[in-house]
Amino acid sequence: MINPIFTSNKITNVIDNVLNSSLSDIIGTDFVSDSPSVNITENEKNHNIILAAPGLDKLDFVIKVENDQLLVSTKKELVANKKENIFLRREFSYSSFKRSFHLPETIDRENISAAYKDGILNITIAKKNVQKGYKDRKIDIS
Repeated sequence: MINPIFTSNKITNVIDNVLNSSLSDIIGTDFVSDSPSVNITENEKNHNIILAAPGLDKLDFVIKVENDQLLVSTKKELVANKKENIFLRREFSYSSFKRSFHLPETIDRENISAAYKDGILNITIAKKNVQKGYKDRKIDIS
């Protein structure tokens, strides 16, 4: 007996839905994005956020701290001019992204720096100089 799920009408509907949907509709927008890839590292003194964002200029970036978030965004307008016969044609292309990162309480919000070189934006976030005032000790039982 043929399973009613596999009737030709239902298969056609599923295929039509897949073919008429964008990739982000199928797998979700978390997996499809124009945002740059990010690596986050940590050492004893700093957190480093490294974004791969080639083709931009350092002036294209806006980096802000708002509440407990570090916001990195850019908006770039590319303009190309081409002459065709006696007409001038402009082709516009826009690109932008916005990424946000949660800032833990252990960071020094006043000591954040950024550098952009060879398509890589490197943001260094210093950690607070927190000294542990506790020493290991044995607790005697009375």
